[in-house]
Amino acid sequence: MPVKNSKPRNKNIEFPPVPLAERVRPRSLDEFRGQQHLLGEGKPIRVMMDKDAIGSFIMWGPPGSGKTTIARLIAKKTGSNFHQLNAVSGGVRDLRAIFELAAEAKLNGEKTILFIDEVHRFNKMQQDALLGAVESGLVTLIGATTENPSFEVIPALRSRARIFVLNSLEKEELEEIIKFALTEDEFLRTFKVKNIDTEYLIYASGGDARILLNLLEAALILESDKDEINIDKGVIENCIQQKVLQYDKGGEEHYNIISAFIKSLRGSDPDAALYWMARMIEGGEDPLFIARRMLVFASEDIGNASPNALVLAEACFSAVDKVGMPEGRIILAQCATYLAGSPKSNSSYMGIEKAIGDVRNNPAYPVPLHLRNAPTKLMKNLGYSKGYKYPHEFDKHFIDENYLPEEMKGKQYYFPSTSGQEKAIRDRLAELWKHKKKYNN
Repeated sequence: MPVKNSKPRNKNIEFPPVPLAERVRPRSLDEFRGQQHLLGEGKPIRVMMDKDAIGSFIMWGPPGSGKTTIARLIAKKTGSNFHQLNAVSGGVRDLRAIFELAAEAKLNGEKTILFIDEVHRFNKMQQDALLGAVESGLVTLIGATTENPSFEVIPALRSRARIFVLNSLEKEELEEIIKFALTEDEFLRTFKVKNIDTEYLIYASGGDARILLNLLEAALILESDKDEINIDKGVIENCIQQKVLQYDKGGEEHYNIISAFIKSLRGSDPDAALYWMARMIEGGEDPLFIARRMLVFASEDIGNASPNALVLAEACFSAVDKVGMPEGRIILAQCATYLAGSPKSNSSYMGIEKAIGDVRNNPAYPVPLHLRNAPTKLMKNLGYSKGYKYPHEFDKHFIDENYLPEEMKGKQYYFPSTSGQEKAIRDRLAELWKHKKKYNN
């Protein structure tokens, strides 16, 4: 990307102590790039800001996607007191201190926003400490997490806060962030930059805007003794060498390795699975992340071909959580080799995907009367449960009946494979439903 600077190079300039990512943090939504599905006109967070009606919510997204900036922009737009806490270093004592300040502010008619970065790092007790203040409206909680809130945030807190998913920034958005920094930052404007390999800079950052900006500044400082600067792949790689371990966990290689691990399990290659798992462990990956991925895999890719796979994966997650590392690696290895060596089937996964597709694309058809519950006399008079045939009263505990809406009658989603234990399920269903469903194609 060719670059034009507005000022000549000042060789006596002092290096600023504040990182570039902080110096060019957006001051308004006009300067913010990305997350238009949340911040665009008529979108959820934008509407809350425009109406000054901010409710508690949690942002789930990759590093450097704008979570902290969004929280600060909301506080600025709504005129709220803003308190930021990092869950890694903060605790219940810090929360209580903030609650006291929020109570004083409330007496003066002021609102308080509590932004907790890495909220998933709070343990259950710490998350419990938030509930009263959030529910009473003493503070508006804005949480930020890079981990799935379904696993890491307690249900009671999730029920009091909406969940918004942030997307990784697109290439075009990252290019705009680079241009904004070069034109708006006083320090960067002192450099005469001829060209920047933006494509490689974006690749090296892993799509993390914070890393992108700080890497850009590191490259400029590295070349600061030159009158005309060309930031090419070599210069960027020279900067990365100093911080490669910091970048990798959230960068592209992280996703490449977990993909290779899952595909090795799916391909029934325990040796490859162990190798990629070892790469993750040695790279400092969270062992519970690995265990969680195997939990999903056991159901998605093995399913009813070996139902015990899900049981073992759940036991693995629980055991690793209790034991920790380094011993947890043994448990992870046992689970991975079992999953790799198990028969495979994705029939249940494919079935639910097709069913969800029909639910989304068709009307919500009424439940047939014979399938409805009839706990009251009125419901019975209306025909609820009338004509229902209790399978246990029939031979083989089965009766040929329609259990779908009339409009969906005859629809079939589950096609069991002949792999492992699922063959027995297939054979039984084929015998029971031989006049209505097809299982032998």
